[in-house]
Amino acid sequence: MANTNINQAIESLAAEIGDNIYIDVAKWHLYLKDAHLHTMIAEQIYPLLTDKNLDADRVTQIMQNISVKLGGGKLELPLVDLVPRQCQLQLMDILEEFQRKM
Repeated sequence: MANTNINQAIESLAAEIGDNIYIDVAKWHLYLKDAHLHTMIAEQIYPLLTDKNLDADRVTQIMQNISVKLGGGKLELPLVDLVPRQCQLQLMDILEEFQRKM
């Protein structure tokens, strides 16, 4: 039962992230849900929320460790380099709000 609640919470967090946070490529916005990255980032960030260890540096490190393949895999960049600063701030707002509601 507890795993079901955790899975639902992660899915809810992933949906919120996927609908609001995007990668900027040549001024095109590719939302994380469309890039299939929203669940991965939610799964990695969720423990920070439950342990009350949420801070921008930890979130940035998680994003630094997620590689995004470009050009059919010819190039890989960290997610943090593809998400505009404004979206990174918005992500922190989303995470802080989500944590408050937990």
